[in-house]
Amino acid sequence: MAADTLSRVFAALADPTRRDMVARLAAGDATVNQLAEPYRMTLQAVYKHLKVLEDAGVVSRPAGPQPRPVRLEAEVFDLMDKWIERYRRQTEERYRRLDAVLAQMNHDTTTDQTEEGSAA
Repeated sequence: MAADTLSRVFAALADPTRRDMVARLAAGDATVNQLAEPYRMTLQAVYKHLKVLEDAGVVSRPAGPQPRPVRLEAEVFDLMDKWIERYRRQTEERYRRLDAVLAQMNHDTTTDQTEEGSAA
């Protein structure tokens, strides 16, 4: 299930307008009209973007009368962070192993050159 959620989240955030909306919501909740202000698109288009973000669990809008605030859902970012962190740790471990191999190769080359110099 987490993979499906991550797929929806990453797909939702693939659009620059939706990423911008998320960035603006990070500063605080906003109504749809407030979110729509900087964009040159219809309110219907803004609602479509919000629907994608809502379906992915990135934002929520409580039930009730208009205007309803749009709220960023932090749990989704925790899920993304765990996923990214796992691969970041694996990548860092690969680089540490590569650094160790390169250091050993450098040491071996230096040792070989020192031995050749003392033999001459």
